Amino acid sequence: MADILSQGEIDALLSALSTGEMDADELKKEETEKKVKVYDFKRALRFSKDQIRSLSRIHENFARLLTTFFSAQLRTFVQISVASVDQLPYEEFIRSIPKMTILNVFEPYPLDGRIMMEVNPNVAYAMLDRLLGGKGVSVNKIENLTEIETRIMSQLFQRTLESFQDAWSSIIELDPIMEEIEVNPQFVQMVSPNETVVVISLSITIAETSGMINICLPHVVLEEVLPKLSIHYWMQEKKKQRKPEEKQLIENRVQQAPLLIQTELGRSDITIQEFLMLGTGDVISLNQKINKPLLVSIGGIPKYYAQPGKTKNQIAVQVTDVIEEGENDE
Repeated sequence: MADILSQGEIDALLSALSTGEMDADELKKEETEKKVKVYDFKRALRFSKDQIRSLSRIHENFARLLTTFFSAQLRTFVQISVASVDQLPYEEFIRSIPKMTILNVFEPYPLDGRIMMEVNPNVAYAMLDRLLGGKGVSVNKIENLTEIETRIMSQLFQRTLESFQDAWSSIIELDPIMEEIEVNPQFVQMVSPNETVVVISLSITIAETSGMINICLPHVVLEEVLPKLSIHYWMQEKKKQRKPEEKQLIENRVQQAPLLIQTELGRSDITIQEFLMLGTGDVISLNQKINKPLLVSIGGIPKYYAQPGKTKNQIAVQVTDVIEEGENDE
């Protein structure tokens, strides 16, 4: 969309043309010339703007889910938000993160390949300190992690994959599995160095500690679901949700669902010995008076009062009243 000039800018432009400071013929020549845009093949832009916006929207939801999850687990103030979404070569991403950090590598089944979640050591150790009963102080000791500390952090980040799965549920049903936890980026080679990846940077604050969580999504992993990340797919999905025939189909299926209806004739308390001695012709005395209505339950929940009778030589009941909510709490 072309920029709209203000009245002052229009007057200045007309003044420059009239005084000869600008040449109208040169302006026309510049417009007709082919515009050349520099393109770096090492930084191939393989994701469209629509797809980047969709990924940003998905991970904004992921950030909200993570905020709730970490707040409950760490029992302290946690704030997470999407800071940036960029596409760049995998090699450049590896160079941009610390030499020693927390790298969670997981497989997003059924998609092929692996995804990485890099957690800044300051944030990771603040989480660990809170889980172990501390105030959330970050002490960087990443080079000598104990087996217990590694196990605790691995279990914590394994559970974050449930939030990741929920955030992506509108696009694809994922079943992510934690593959490994590493501290040295040089030991993790998910894709080739020149492979394009999308890096979603999440800004996280835990009590007094703040840092970043970076999620690395390789193009080869997302290639299968890229069509679903376009704006056309989202619009089509919204239209599908508004179809009246789908609502009618659900109503029809609900109406055809079977319900268990039971009518209670009465109750009686007998001993095991009396139960074992029962025979043909014995009479069991019930607590139900003949002039009182019977209780009708739907799915085990009392709903109606009824009176017994017959219809076409079959035992039946006739509903006489509806039980109001809370009237027959037992």
